[in-house]
Amino acid sequence: MITLIHRAAAACALTAALTALTACAARPDPQAPRPAPSASPAVPSPPTLAPGPAGLTPVFHHGPRTGGRTVALTFDADMTADQGPRAAAGERFDHPQLIAGLRALKVPATVFMTGRWAEQYPDQARSIGRDPLFEVANHSYSHYAFTGDCYGLPTVSADRMRADVERAYAVFRKVGVTDPMPYFRFPGGCYDRQALKALIPAGVTAVQWDVVGGDAFATDADAVARQVLDGVRPGSVVVLHCTRSAAPATERALRTIVPELRRQGYRFVKVSELIAAERSGARAAGT
Repeated sequence: MITLIHRAAAACALTAALTALTACAARPDPQAPRPAPSASPAVPSPPTLAPGPAGLTPVFHHGPRTGGRTVALTFDADMTADQGPRAAAGERFDHPQLIAGLRALKVPATVFMTGRWAEQYPDQARSIGRDPLFEVANHSYSHYAFTGDCYGLPTVSADRMRADVERAYAVFRKVGVTDPMPYFRFPGGCYDRQALKALIPAGVTAVQWDVVGGDAFATDADAVARQVLDGVRPGSVVVLHCTRSAAPATERALRTIVPELRRQGYRFVKVSELIAAERSGARAAGT
């Protein structure tokens, strides 16, 4: 009996020793080096073009003509700084039906928005800005021209050009557009060397186009569709508008434009994809 008791006690002691050893092995050594925390994945910056000659703001007109049939539809959300009374009187500078149509057709697009438009329609601006189908770019705050003699628009002085662009970005952030693109479209498409120089500190790529939709104040949707379809080439940037009062036929024209371009093998992309392709091509060419 005593022998059995001694054996049981020895077994208990051995079990206790093994348990303590396992606990020590599991306990981290305070002197051991700690693994580095895993880095958060970097969010890629939107693609932009390198500065132009003499460091001027670069200007983008269209993407590569080779490498596939891509086309970017862009829509200007125009409203000038002095059009508030007209909006208050009932004029509609928005076009929610057009945006809904793009969503229904699953067409990505780039919307060049003025800050004044975003102030007038903050809910729509935020909805567009947070929809991954779209990207919001800058069309100035005031929609005043950056050169003289630009379709009768009032003008912005050279010393206020950068501030006008930055004011639009501030409005976008205020209404909830968290990631506007570093792209800028000159009101009326009018620019000169002075304007390109004034915007250097803003760090934007100026985006023009190579296909004019001709929808401004047009009422014939078929004519708008024909003009777009006749002009599109691989890499094209099409300029259209998403303002009901100034471009009432655009949404109807899209019902023809989109299926026909898809039938021709075109893929709709945002401006950022075309700029990325252009930049990659320039790097491959060593320029």
